[in-house]
Amino acid sequence: MRTWIPLLTLITTLALAEDKLGFDDHVEIVRGLTAEYATLKAYLPRSKKPLPFVSTGKYDAKEWEEIGKQLGPAARTGDLIQITKITLENDKILLEINGGITSGRKWWDHVSVGMGNPSGQIGQSGTPTAGTYLAILFHKPLPAMKAADVKKLLAPVMDFDKHSATELYANTLPPEVQQAIKDKRVLEGMDREQVIMAMGRPVNKTRETKDGLELEDWIYGKPPGRITFVTFNGAKVMKVKESYAGLGVEASGPLPAH
Repeated sequence: MRTWIPLLTLITTLALAEDKLGFDDHVEIVRGLTAEYATLKAYLPRSKKPLPFVSTGKYDAKEWEEIGKQLGPAARTGDLIQITKITLENDKILLEINGGITSGRKWWDHVSVGMGNPSGQIGQSGTPTAGTYLAILFHKPLPAMKAADVKKLLAPVMDFDKHSATELYANTLPPEVQQAIKDKRVLEGMDREQVIMAMGRPVNKTRETKDGLELEDWIYGKPPGRITFVTFNGAKVMKVKESYAGLGVEASGPLPAH
């Protein structure tokens, strides 16, 4: 009987390991939720400390209202918000929403696309939206799950299924442009809004006059790794150049993602 004890212990250990969040799931959740939009189904206050939200779907709406009396609302029911950063800890998932409140810069400077409102982001409620933080509390080591599972957990307060204005705009674009945006690629002929939808805001920008043309380069990535240079002539992309580890490669479009 004793000979079975080590085997049973091993089986139990493996079973527990399978139930815990693995590295691949960790990466998938971060990629699947970062920059995702959602429509609020509840009042969301600004808060320096993450708002507590239990993984079972429970949260204290009255507590959130009281917190909102101190710093005001981040957004209201019906407003479109964005998850701008996600951090996974041992027993909780921390979400930065709309850029948080301590960065010193407006979140829409980083994420807004074609909203036509340079002074601030206006929600469906007609009031400016702001940043805050939320913590999904598990009270135990994080279990194995995917980004879709986290979205389901947040269903009582966020709806990820409603299409944003940006998504609706994307659906009106030519099929090849839509596919490029989904693949996070830039094509010649894209405008600035379409490039932002595909790649986000650039790390740096440079401007120069060459052969009588006013050119602007948007630079994505940092070494070591792949760096993408998107060159605009006026409002349209005229060239895409990519380099990896200092070896430049020019192409009509970016290299396939690995």
